[in-house]
Amino acid sequence: MKLGVLGGTFDPIHLGHMAAADAARAAVSLDRVLFIPAGDPYLKAGTAISPGEDRLAMVRAAIEGHAGYEASTIELDRPGPTYTEVTLAELQEAHGPDTELHFIVGADTVRDLARWHAPAEVLSRCTLVVMGRPAQGGLDLASLDAISPGAAQRAVAVDLDVEVSATEIRRRAAAGESLEGLVPVAVERYIREHQLYKEHA
Repeated sequence: MKLGVLGGTFDPIHLGHMAAADAARAAVSLDRVLFIPAGDPYLKAGTAISPGEDRLAMVRAAIEGHAGYEASTIELDRPGPTYTEVTLAELQEAHGPDTELHFIVGADTVRDLARWHAPAEVLSRCTLVVMGRPAQGGLDLASLDAISPGAAQRAVAVDLDVEVSATEIRRRAAAGESLEGLVPVAVERYIREHQLYKEHA
């Protein structure tokens, strides 16, 4: 089985995330995609994020009705800092050695990967599916080889030009502005009903 893994704070999940999952699924014929809200993202230490239950609820609202898309609480359930390498190891153990993990990331993640916890182990446990604009030189996978030789050749580049800013979504939500075209309708409804991001006003 080919299992896609799409992680993030999802604060909130938006149409950019959905487009990335759709594009990755089509590009490498993924059987399923797990959407994994981060528990305690150590690279965002000191940054306020919404409670895990709200971020998980928004993910579930976004993917409802999308066959093959599932929300996972693997990182929310695990205490301490969220490390992707640990998540991938736990997913491999849970799904068995015949499951191929495909980690869906943006081009910005490739640039920052060297700062991650155990980046070589991350690359050894999965195939990177990198969203960007390879046709216009927007992706540089060669930097992966400095972390783990041969990693660039194992990575898959997917042409995707969708720019959605979670920061802008939170600002709009705080101001009471429409989120149409930025988040799934069910996610906007959840944000309004639970008055998320009002503290940004």
